Amino acid sequence: MYEGEIAIGPVHSTMLEPHRLRLFIDDEIVKDAELIIGVNHRGVERLMEGLPVEKACILTEKICGICSHIHLWSSVRLTEIASKIYVPERAQHIRVIVEELERLHSHNLLFGHAFEILGHETMSMRCFMTREPIMQIFFEISGSRVHYSCPLIGGIRPRCNITEEQSKRILLKLDEYEENITAIIDRVLNDPLLISRMKGVGILDRKTAAKFHAVGPTARGSNVKSDMRKMGWVPEYDAYEFDEILFDDCDVLSRIAVRGFEILESIKIIRQALDLLNDKSLSPEIYNSDYEVKEFKPIECYTEAQRGQQYYSYGVDKDGRVRHARIRTPTATNLGAMEEIVKGYHVSDAELIIASCDPCFTCTDRLSILKEDYNTYSKKI
Repeated sequence: MYEGEIAIGPVHSTMLEPHRLRLFIDDEIVKDAELIIGVNHRGVERLMEGLPVEKACILTEKICGICSHIHLWSSVRLTEIASKIYVPERAQHIRVIVEELERLHSHNLLFGHAFEILGHETMSMRCFMTREPIMQIFFEISGSRVHYSCPLIGGIRPRCNITEEQSKRILLKLDEYEENITAIIDRVLNDPLLISRMKGVGILDRKTAAKFHAVGPTARGSNVKSDMRKMGWVPEYDAYEFDEILFDDCDVLSRIAVRGFEILESIKIIRQALDLLNDKSLSPEIYNSDYEVKEFKPIECYTEAQRGQQYYSYGVDKDGRVRHARIRTPTATNLGAMEEIVKGYHVSDAELIIASCDPCFTCTDRLSILKEDYNTYSKKI
């Protein structure tokens, strides 16, 4: 019987982003785990300190390439809420469309990642092929496939205004995407080989989910209601009808299935939003240029990112510069839950369990610990 440690990362074929996973095993069964991040830290909050709020908002978009829109929108929303800035209704609908498209491509990315870990290379590649129409829609709307720069304080950029002709093209691509992704979801839920690797693996019961404050699809896979869009924190979604997807098996399969059915709900939201955009009674205004950013103390702003609850907080001084910026992304708490539940499973399941919360390490790397040496009066990270 072997007792020891297996270290995975920070560079490994099953990892989309660098992290280090230490598994302490007893005859290939994980007895304890330690997940270490820090490779992606860039000190964004410190860089935001003292910047004009408009520039700080643009900086937040660069935190992540998968979650770029929700970071920018969260920051912009905070300033608009604190300064009571009016945002045209059309701009709000377009912001929602871009966010739900981002949810589609992010959940789809997890499918590809999960299949890769399971060793199903063909399905992994098919998932990336299926995702392509969504990336083309992003380019259609914004001219970019990664950083769309759609919201800005007071509305959206003129180049992101969706015309009626664009709406028709988007709907055609959305139809193509829905047909292909539905086939993949059906495969996930009915393929005996895939189910055998995911069902009953990585059990995150409701008590543990609550203890570690799991959020988003990770929590909803354990039958915990956590959708900030349904809880009144993002009133921009009040105009749409959609369901909060919940599963109660609490395993890897449930967390994957939640995302699959959330994709279908996001498609419903996008179609509703496009219908509202084409309503002739809707004002064509997309930007309120006559806004004023007032001085305000740090406030809190919550949104529902692809991975769950996202928290932004900062204040603005009398010169319009950001102070005391704080950002917390959903992966931070979800990773703690995954680190706990990996115990007791085979070492070959470890990376799959970690990946089932769809971790975004670039988003999560928000903190540096500064240690002071009082003997030499020096500081080091």
